[in-house]
Amino acid sequence: MSPRHLVNIHELSDDEFISLVDQAAYFKSQYKSNQNNKNHHEKLLGKLIALLFSKRSTRTRISTEGAAAFFGAHPMFLGRDDIQLGKNESLYDTTKVISSMTSCIFARVDSNEDILQLAEHSSVPIINSLCDLYHPLQAITDLLTIKESFNGKTQGLKLAWIGDSNNVINDLAIAALKMGINVSICIPDSIEFNSLIISKANEVCQRNNTTFEIVHNPLQALNNSNIIVTDTWISMGQELEKQQKLKQFEGYQITNDLLLKGKVNDNWKFMHCLPRHKEEVSDEVFYSSNSVVFEEAENRLYTAMAVINAFVINNGDLLKKN
Repeated sequence: MSPRHLVNIHELSDDEFISLVDQAAYFKSQYKSNQNNKNHHEKLLGKLIALLFSKRSTRTRISTEGAAAFFGAHPMFLGRDDIQLGKNESLYDTTKVISSMTSCIFARVDSNEDILQLAEHSSVPIINSLCDLYHPLQAITDLLTIKESFNGKTQGLKLAWIGDSNNVINDLAIAALKMGINVSICIPDSIEFNSLIISKANEVCQRNNTTFEIVHNPLQALNNSNIIVTDTWISMGQELEKQQKLKQFEGYQITNDLLLKGKVNDNWKFMHCLPRHKEEVSDEVFYSSNSVVFEEAENRLYTAMAVINAFVINNGDLLKKN
């Protein structure tokens, strides 16, 4: 049988996604309390987990290596200068070789097409650790963080995204809607949002009685919001476009003044997947008591544990209890 892969959030059922968030919470409690850690450590003892990264990373690498070690596996980092991929060997050949020797491949790559090719030819689960279209691990992490921040409640909350149309919000929007959170996305009117995500978001809204909108005025998106999220405006590979991007996002920096004018909810929380740049959010918001950015970063570890457990140990049965 072909293994099950994690490509994006919209391919998961609502129950499967919720189960992954719950599993991340479970492994966090286990890890923090040191309960059953020895038993977990033996589940993949002697196995290899590959980290196939063509993009640099801090949180993804640390969390994935930590999660692999938690289950007793040996994490093997394979950067662009460590293997023959792209130099003397095709993606097909590389995938066949790596998957024959490992239990799982976490892939942080340039394009979604690379993820799809890996998934087509791999004999072990491919975990999309970031591509140009999706970032499912971040979405699971963010919903865990939201649940923690609002005492387990998600239904009826409002999430405001103030920023670019990118891989992070493509998965986060669907993830939030799956858990009953209304989503308002504010992007400049010169930017188009992914049409597939709009279609998938509308499907989830019909099932879950949630709302989804795309606006071009930050104050409109922020109105009565509980969760304010942004991300970099200048993704890796876009550095030459910096001045153009800064002009395009003028007025989008999240500040206390903007939140006050936007009439956010009193219980608001600020989130950012990091790394952060000051043009995106002011210090007064980023380091405020309402900011959960560092809790969010830590939760990447428990998300990686949940994903390894679901896709590798439980062979893709995402609803199986721990």
